[in-house]
Amino acid sequence: MYKGTNASDGIGIGTAVIVEEAELVITRREVGDAQAEVSRFKGALEQTVAETQKMAEDLATRVGEKEAEIMQGHMMLLSDPMLTGEIENSISNDKVNAEFAIETVCNMYADMFASMGDELMQQRATDMRDIKVRMQRTLMGLQSADVSSLPAGTVLVAKDLTPSMTAGINPTNVVGIVTELGGRTSHSAILARALEIPAVVAVNGLLEQVKDGDTVVLDGSTGEVYVNPDTEIKTAYEAKRDQFLKEKKELEKYIGKPSVTKDGVQVEIVANIGKPEDVDKVLQYDGEGVGLFRTEFLFMDRTSMPTEDEQFEAYKKVAAAMNGKPVIIRTLDIGGDKEIPYMGLEKDENPFLGYRAIRLCLDRKEDIYKPQLRALLRASAFGNIRIMIPLVTCIEEYREAKALIEELKKELDEKGIAYKKDIQVGIMVETAAASLIADIFAKEADFFSIGTNDLTQYTMSVDRGNKKISYLYSTFNPAVLRSIRHIIACGREAGIMVGMCGEAASDPMMVPLLLAFGLNEFSMSASAILRTRKLVTEYSVSELQEVADKAMSFATTAEVEAYMREFMEKMNG
Repeated sequence: MYKGTNASDGIGIGTAVIVEEAELVITRREVGDAQAEVSRFKGALEQTVAETQKMAEDLATRVGEKEAEIMQGHMMLLSDPMLTGEIENSISNDKVNAEFAIETVCNMYADMFASMGDELMQQRATDMRDIKVRMQRTLMGLQSADVSSLPAGTVLVAKDLTPSMTAGINPTNVVGIVTELGGRTSHSAILARALEIPAVVAVNGLLEQVKDGDTVVLDGSTGEVYVNPDTEIKTAYEAKRDQFLKEKKELEKYIGKPSVTKDGVQVEIVANIGKPEDVDKVLQYDGEGVGLFRTEFLFMDRTSMPTEDEQFEAYKKVAAAMNGKPVIIRTLDIGGDKEIPYMGLEKDENPFLGYRAIRLCLDRKEDIYKPQLRALLRASAFGNIRIMIPLVTCIEEYREAKALIEELKKELDEKGIAYKKDIQVGIMVETAAASLIADIFAKEADFFSIGTNDLTQYTMSVDRGNKKISYLYSTFNPAVLRSIRHIIACGREAGIMVGMCGEAASDPMMVPLLLAFGLNEFSMSASAILRTRKLVTEYSVSELQEVADKAMSFATTAEVEAYMREFMEKMNG
């Protein structure tokens, strides 16, 4: 048995097919006609862009818009004038072949991203190396490994899988993925989960042990891999696979069921989305609304600001599709880890504590904030839209945004343009400051939505992408739990809806605590909705009070987690 990192749940049993990309040997050659070489590079660039666009469109159709964003990120890199300009300069000034210019420039950027120690930047480094190799292969007339037509029952085995390779996989033929490299948060792992293919990554020395045609059994939930296992192990895992698929099928019976606890407490289970197209998945999994529409994706992957009308159409599409169910739309949250070149933002010394989200929007009312708020108001005539302000730290920010909305309402009244008169304006509670004065915010805001990812980061003063201190990043930390309980209590006291749109909302160990604290709305990725609804229906809130009190009595994260794990095991009996 080999142990790796669990990357995508499920049991895979099949025949190994080893996919290897031949190592490219890039040598420096001097070129006589630099201009012709630049043209050669441009041709390869155009072809790579066209292929990437095709991959993105294919992924959007087969899997979803969110997953297609990974390939759209590749498009952004390929269309970055700084990157392509440096490659062209290298060819022109150093009189070198295009393959070598791509190698040196892309490696420089990839190394720079990798050295930042931030998870997002590590992904950017992987993406940069992926597009580098693809452009070079195009120039050299070499085909990439074709994973789209693997035989049925394949367990794909590779040193590593690039995002572009994973995007080409046909999930009807591939029953599992095992790689020597990679991590749970890599783009390839994210795509494997979206394609619902069991996957285990980071299995040391894997390729020395497996050959084409071997029988491979993998457990994507535990990270265990067996090569040519005996009949007993294979039979046990076949039973495990059947059970996993049966449980998945059983969740379908929760479609159309209310999200109500055993003692009659009703909650809302809604979805986080990033693009209008994501709404299809929300409807497929019977989401009771949208708890977070991240609007920054409308601003990314393009070279200019989306117009008010473009935004209006996007918001209207979601509101209409949800047919009266609540749709909470967060105003633009960029800065920090999300850079948008055409906005001309200066590099922040510390982006997470800098010029971002509501701070940026209130500073740039005319070109950014007003067009977005107007688009939101206009779209509210077509459904139940609610506006959410991110990263507020003081009541003045909320009041200023609210005043701006009132001013725009008057404008629309004068022009006779319809909008939802009583549109709700709430805040995302994701800073220690907002948590501490949640009672003050609750008197003025129409609703709260707790963003646990950032709330945990800011409460614990820990960059969640920094592996050296990631042990501190846990929502089960007593400080974070106290903050969450306090926010919910303040909202309940004021009679406003309190939701949660961070990762914790769908964490099975966190759900009992959130129910006990009195959370009204749980927002998560669409695929987690039915599993969470099933959990909710199995609990009685009154019985969970004792569990929550006990959990809150512990002094350390480890004690809370151990207690909740034990509670879950007892529940699952």
